[in-house]
Amino acid sequence: MEQVSVVLIVVSGGDIASTNQAEVVLDLAPWKSLGDLGGMPAYSHRDVRMWRFPDGILREDHIDRRWTSLTGEFVREVIFPSRHVARSGRACLTLHPIGVMQLDASSEPPFGGKAGDAPPPSTRLGPWWRSLLKRAEVVDLGEEFDISLEVTHHGPWLEAPSLFIEVGSTEKTWGHQGAAELLGALIHEGLGLDGSSGIGNWDSKINAGEPVLITLGGGHYAPRGNMTASNEGIWLGHMLATYALPFGTQPLDGEPAEGLWRQSISAAFHSTQTAFPGGNIVFSMDKKAFKGWQRQAIRSHLEDLGAPLLNRKGVLDLLGNEN
Repeated sequence: MEQVSVVLIVVSGGDIASTNQAEVVLDLAPWKSLGDLGGMPAYSHRDVRMWRFPDGILREDHIDRRWTSLTGEFVREVIFPSRHVARSGRACLTLHPIGVMQLDASSEPPFGGKAGDAPPPSTRLGPWWRSLLKRAEVVDLGEEFDISLEVTHHGPWLEAPSLFIEVGSTEKTWGHQGAAELLGALIHEGLGLDGSSGIGNWDSKINAGEPVLITLGGGHYAPRGNMTASNEGIWLGHMLATYALPFGTQPLDGEPAEGLWRQSISAAFHSTQTAFPGGNIVFSMDKKAFKGWQRQAIRSHLEDLGAPLLNRKGVLDLLGNEN
């Protein structure tokens, strides 16, 4: 008997931004209760499952394996509706992949995950980003929300491709119902819960050779990803901020550049390859974020990986785009 393959929506019970999005998703389709699985409420509709944890999930590793152990179903992807926290306090809607590939493998990650590695990014990241931009243009939320990608960060650790979809960035906006309805509708349609084929499904045959972008450098709100992935046809993998590419001091001539930057790039590359079989994985770098010797070290490492480093125009040229 063939194993059932499902997408899993994981809800954080102690997070109103997460539970509000989940309630919207549940209200939009005739979900079936599965009762408690592992002591936590679960629901089913089409090939999507929802699992509600009692509190936060950043340290709830192997959620995908745990679901399979309880149900026998293979989890091919995990979506995490969540809140976003930022010192700025600005209202925002964000999407991001997860991982802490820049940390020493022997260290304890402060916000969960597996130090030195990253789960595969969801293939929906780029397409959902473009859909979010379009939806935000026509929905009046009653106040101004920033719309942004975030770079790869925090846990938990799992093997299935995943993404976080978030409302931020303080208690004032975490419970914003309009924001929850906007993101909940995106999840509903994006996963095909409305009966459609969904948004952002990757097919290794149909999509073979299409460009998948990994970005290097810049700030936490992924300016390079925001700008480039807004173009139709760009798939998006991991995005690494400058802080996720830690270098040591400048090496002497002929010496290798020290630091965990190489580990970080390799983990991003290999996990993105896993998410996009047959994809054309390309890198784009914020040159201003690095010193000359750091840029050269990155170029050399990407050559070793067999991955091209392109500027924004070069990435768009892969689409036959003139701009």
